[in-house]
Order: sequence, then structure tokens, then C-alpha cells
Amino acid sequence: MRILVAGASGYIGHQLVSRLLAFGHQVRCLYRRPEYGVKVPAGVLACRGDVLDIESLRTALCGVECAFYLVHSMAAGGKEFASRDREGARNFAIAAREAGVRRVIYLGGLGAGRISAHLESRQETGRVLRAFGPPLVEFRAGIIVGAGSASFEIIRSLAERLPFMICPRWVTTRVQPIWIEDVLRYLLAAVSAGPQLDGEIVEIGGASIESYESMLQEYSRVRGLRRKLLRVPVLTPRLSSYWLDFITDVPRCITRQLVEGLRSEVICRGKSAREFFPRIVPLAYRESLVQTLSREDPGGWEEDAESNSFRKDGVISYAVETKIDSGMTHVRDFVHTLGGGRGWLYANWLWRLRGFVDRLIGGVGLRRSRLRIIPLRSGDRMDFWRVQEASESRLLLRAEMKVPGKAWLQFLFSPAWNGGTCLRMVASFEPLGLVGELYWWLLYPVHAIIFRGIIKQIKRELAHHTPAQASTLREHRC
Repeated sequence: MRILVAGASGYIGHQLVSRLLAFGHQVRCLYRRPEYGVKVPAGVLACRGDVLDIESLRTALCGVECAFYLVHSMAAGGKEFASRDREGARNFAIAAREAGVRRVIYLGGLGAGRISAHLESRQETGRVLRAFGPPLVEFRAGIIVGAGSASFEIIRSLAERLPFMICPRWVTTRVQPIWIEDVLRYLLAAVSAGPQLDGEIVEIGGASIESYESMLQEYSRVRGLRRKLLRVPVLTPRLSSYWLDFITDVPRCITRQLVEGLRSEVICRGKSAREFFPRIVPLAYRESLVQTLSREDPGGWEEDAESNSFRKDGVISYAVETKIDSGMTHVRDFVHTLGGGRGWLYANWLWRLRGFVDRLIGGVGLRRSRLRIIPLRSGDRMDFWRVQEASESRLLLRAEMKVPGKAWLQFLFSPAWNGGTCLRMVASFEPLGLVGELYWWLLYPVHAIIFRGIIKQIKRELAHHTPAQASTLREHRC
């Protein structure tokens, strides 16, 4: 099908696009300014458009058979987000109907009765899309469990950083969290579902009903953390939002609206999801947590990061880069020779000290192989690192030393725009609790000096290192 995704740069949207492509659909993504740093996936047609500008929508929707509406204005802040949501939904619905779109699929918010302004706006958006547009399939979900989900990141931040929590009364509110992969399965299934689904409101949730208190405690158990919660009646939602602004990395305009909705029960009241999608069996909260927290890859380079240090989805990273006047293969082979007897080119005595300390506390220490074949392959050892991925564009190392969390070191290779190679070195750490946070930030100044020194030394040595000399490194004795 020809499918348009409005809101493709959002948390749900960018994951949905890759799944649609994998199913063979022709995907268009709606971006307000696609020329300004938007990462457009391969195989996707980027369309300029704004839901507040109906003329731009008519062009983007031309020839589209099915459209996803995943837009909301809460992240923009201000009290006018509800009116912007209303106007955007009306414009999109009218343009979709005029373009002959056969179905619009929308993901809104779960909740009934007395609900927050945010949830009310999400449900009103569904009513507007239904009134002015083509047949609508409206899904309603509560808390989505997945790295990057605003609600989940609040839970992660609280459980990781606070050994003792003073909680308001709303921590006992019942909720029905759902795993991000289950949400995507429902959305994808709606594309090819029969006409009996048109006009339906489908409430989706996980297999277990929780409270915010049980979600925090279950997260702590899965991570192996001990956390104490004390409920007090005087902590209002507004005071809670101020506290979350200080503790979490979620933007203030989002935490205010989310906390206001925490007093409302968000559980599925109907059985429509099981009736329409009997093959989809959502996971319970604990299983969702295990899947979400079993991270194997820290992610790559953040092009839009404001500084060398950035945090995303619970992982803190520090990155340095340089441009080298050599080919990618030459640079990659040279980087693969680091460690062992050659050392790390800068502050080798600190690397040896770290290996000695690791051995003292029961770790692997600075292991050294007698022979290393260059280039490295997945599973090879590199001192106290294990090679997790060794491709033409990336060398990803996973730490096997003892640290309060998970640590990775990666080298990213890409062609420079004016010739040569752009080499990026990214150190990433997923801290385990408050001890992990303290570990990273106490060693941050030392790490920054070491990594800057290493990448400068790599550039300096490669300036005097010819490709002919690189052939002697194919068997590098360590």
C-alpha cells in the first residue's frame, strides 16, 4: 500500500516506519522541514507538510491509501496545545477525505470519566478525525513500556536514581501498561484489517493491571535494585511535576501534563482488541520490562547532540571525532590493532591500572592474546573488552570488566565530505542505580581526557602511516 505517516519523527512514528517498510509498503513521511537535519530512513519519501497548513497536506496525501495520524502538540508546550491538536486533526481529516484515503489509523489515550486535559485532548482529536475524515480506526493506549517512551523514562529515572521515594496518593492508581512492540503489532494489523474495523475505538493494554507503585517496584526487582516507597497525602500532582523536573530527563512541558493524568485510571474496559485481533497476545508488565531492559546495543552517534556528552533512553554517552586523511579500510585496520601490547596510544599506565584494579575485585583484568588477526571479528577479545560487532562502518566493544552497569566503546567510520575518513569514538554507559550514576560522573573528567587523547594520537600516527605499512598489521602480535 501507499501509506503516509504523520508524526514520523516521534517515538511511535519512527519505529512504525521501519516495520511498514519491512512489510513492503510504500511509505511517505510528513515533515514540517525535512531539509533541516531530519533523518529520513532509506526507501521513504519525505513530504513537506504541516497539519496546521491544509494546503501542504493535500499534496502529501495525494494517491495515499492509508494514513497514520500520530501527531500531538503537547511537546510544544503552552496552554494552547488542545486547540492546536483540534485544528491539526480537522485539517488532516478534510485533506485525507478529499484525497480519497480509504482509512486513517490514530493512536490516542486510554482513560474514562474524569480525565486530564492531555487525555481529553487525545480523545477529542479522535472525535475530530472521525467527524471530518475517512473511516477511522482509533486505538487507545495507556503507558507504553519501551526505551524512549516519556512515561516509561519517568519510571526509569525514579527507580534508578532514588533509593528512597516519597510518593503521592496517585501511586495506587490502576493502569494497564503495554509493551511498545505490542502497540506496533496492533497498528500494523490495522492496515490490512477488514472493513468491520472502520469506525471502531479499540482499547489496547498489556496482560496485567498494575499501579504506579507496583510498576516502580517491579522495575527495581528486574534491575536488582532495592527501593523503598513512602506514600504521603500532601504531595499534589503539581508538586510532583516539580520534583520530576529535577529528577528526570523528560521535558518539563511533558511531565506537567503526564502527572495531571496520573490520577485517572487507564485500563481497558472493553474486549474489542481481543475480538478484532485474536492473534495478538500482549505481554504482561514484567515480561515487557525484561524485553525493554535487555539492551545489547547502546545506539550510535547523536548528530543533533548539543555537546559531546548526551543521554538517551537511559544510556549516557561521550563522543569525540576527528577527520583523518586516509581511506576507511586503512583507518579501520589501524583501530583494530589498539590494545594488547600496542596499548591505547595515550595514558597506557591508566589502562594498566584499571586492569589491575579490575583483577583485584574479581574481574577479568587486562587480558592479552598472543596473536590477533586483523580485522577483528565478533566475539574476539580486546583487553577487557569483547568485540560485539565488527563491520566496515563500526567496531563495537562491550566491557567485560566489573562496572556498576553496562559499558560499551565504539569506533564509527564514515567517509568525510571532502575526502578521507571521519572517525568517531563513542563511550556509552547504562548506569545501574545511583551508584552507576556516581561512577560515570566521577570518572567523566578522566574519561574525557583519555578519549580525546586517544583520537588525537590515532590521527597523528595515521598521518605518518601508509597503506603499505598497514599490510604488516594483518597479523598483529599482542
